[in-house]
Amino acid sequence: MKPFVLLATRAEDVPADEEYALFLRYTGLTPDDLIRIRLEEREMPALDLDGLSGIFVGGGPFNASDPTETKSDVQVRVEREFARLLDDVVARDFPFLGACYGIGTLGAHLGALIDRRYGEPISVVDVSVTEAGAADPLLRGLPDVFPAFVGHKEAISELPASATLLASSPASPVQMFRVGANVYATQFHPELDLDGITTRIHAYADYGYFAAGELPLTLDAVRRTTVSHPSRILENFVDRYAR
Repeated sequence: MKPFVLLATRAEDVPADEEYALFLRYTGLTPDDLIRIRLEEREMPALDLDGLSGIFVGGGPFNASDPTETKSDVQVRVEREFARLLDDVVARDFPFLGACYGIGTLGAHLGALIDRRYGEPISVVDVSVTEAGAADPLLRGLPDVFPAFVGHKEAISELPASATLLASSPASPVQMFRVGANVYATQFHPELDLDGITTRIHAYADYGYFAAGELPLTLDAVRRTTVSHPSRILENFVDRYAR
């Protein structure tokens, strides 16, 4: 099988390594079949799309809507590299699934309006599948409404006409969309389980996702209900695109 690639941007080793482990677990892939590239450590290598089955993008603390002058040199480089890659991915309609930070990169590339109007605190939210989503193969086996882990300062306020909305939530209207037939992004985290989001809550406690003193409340918020359905999206992606 041609491998998949996970493009990662987390600089903190513990959540970065756990993110990779979660993608391995819920895709069912081995380390040989899911190659991780940590973009915060090195430049994105040239990716031969003909030699890959598909591309995943994980989350991270970068925000596409931040003013350019506030972005680190690493973030500016990563955004430039993603812009080049997405030119090719979108033009070829190559299998791509971006989660959280991945929705910002793809949305920015397409000209979506990204701002802080629909940010969501770290929590579990109910995600509703649209009519188009109900017919999409990546959402096969998921209920019409399912709980998912979220936590993001920015979100897409307006999708371009070229995108198809697949899922939404009451506080954030764009939770999942598709471009073409094979290019996807989610605002929620399909790779996360309770242990994984607990690790991230502790790792990013000082990153402005919640106020000082709200750590116990945030931990309680992600324990309010069992989250098990979103990882099916990763399984469906691999089933559909492994070649």
